[in-house]
Amino acid sequence: MIKIDLVVGARPNFMKAAPLYHELKKHPDDFSVRLVHTGQHYDKKMSKIFFEELNLPKPDIYLGVGSGTHAEQTAKVMIEYEKLLLDDPVDVVLVFGDVNSTLACSLVAKKLHIKLGHVEAGLRSFDMRMPEEINRLVTDSIADYLFTPSPDGDEHLAKEGHADDSIFFVGNIMIDSLQTFLPKADCSALLRRLDIEPGQYGLITLHRPSNVDDEDTFLQILQAFESIQQKLPLIFPVHPRTKQRIASLGEKGNIQPMENLHLIEPVGYLEFIALQREAHLILTDSGGIQEESTVLGVPCLTVRENTERPITVSEGTNQLVDPTKKAILAAASPLLEGQKVQGRTPEKWDGKTAERIVKVLLEVMS
Repeated sequence: MIKIDLVVGARPNFMKAAPLYHELKKHPDDFSVRLVHTGQHYDKKMSKIFFEELNLPKPDIYLGVGSGTHAEQTAKVMIEYEKLLLDDPVDVVLVFGDVNSTLACSLVAKKLHIKLGHVEAGLRSFDMRMPEEINRLVTDSIADYLFTPSPDGDEHLAKEGHADDSIFFVGNIMIDSLQTFLPKADCSALLRRLDIEPGQYGLITLHRPSNVDDEDTFLQILQAFESIQQKLPLIFPVHPRTKQRIASLGEKGNIQPMENLHLIEPVGYLEFIALQREAHLILTDSGGIQEESTVLGVPCLTVRENTERPITVSEGTNQLVDPTKKAILAAASPLLEGQKVQGRTPEKWDGKTAERIVKVLLEVMS
């Protein structure tokens, strides 16, 4: 019996962990699975509702670390997770993505000589200003099993000196969740409440410090939204930190005159993927939305200078856009005028990634 910890901390992790949890549970004679939630995202809209919608059980362990600076959050997770593993060790720890919880639990597991697997390994933005890039690099550097979502991940890891037998191209596990739950996804009630028709709106997400913490940059982005909403209604499920930043701008960031910019509270997973599916275009600085929009075939403008998911640009429907009013409007204008975007779904983004990971674990851990 192989004892496994699945570690989650923030919303993007939940969609990645769910299909793997359910797949591991199909092998009760081979795996004992413990779901560990660090508490990095802890309120209902940022955490609990996702567990409910993804059919994940209440976590076996809840570390409850909460918010804080990067150092504070990472340190709290390390302290609490080390206590757990010293008291009740496992054979392998599986971490997801690039959040602080991923880095923290990776360090703890490795120092206790526990095998470490990283799901979504090998992604690189080559921008060390991004906290996520540091988390990715460190986690990959110490992981025993590197599960990559796209061939560029394999290439990056090989260049960094990782052995071929530690790298496994398994596909994009977020798409497992997308394909499973999309038939159940529904945003019709929200659209009726806003009096907006499917396909006749833009969807916004914005939360990265580089975009919302720099006043000049944030004002440029909001000015672009002001212009776009004159032609197309915009739905903006606003992240708590982004909401705070809008308020801190005062009169300069006054969005009240933007009648077609609809700020709403964060929504659950099912409602959000439905909003993506029905959108005319998406404006975001998220990582996972670049991937989901590619599979959904919806044009996506990623307001960032770089992306760790370049396959969504080279093969999908994603386009990188500098965070300036001029650049955003230049990219959005053709889409507002009806230009179509052609893209294709990358290799192994087929809903079977969790199956491949379990197959690898059975082979390497036996």
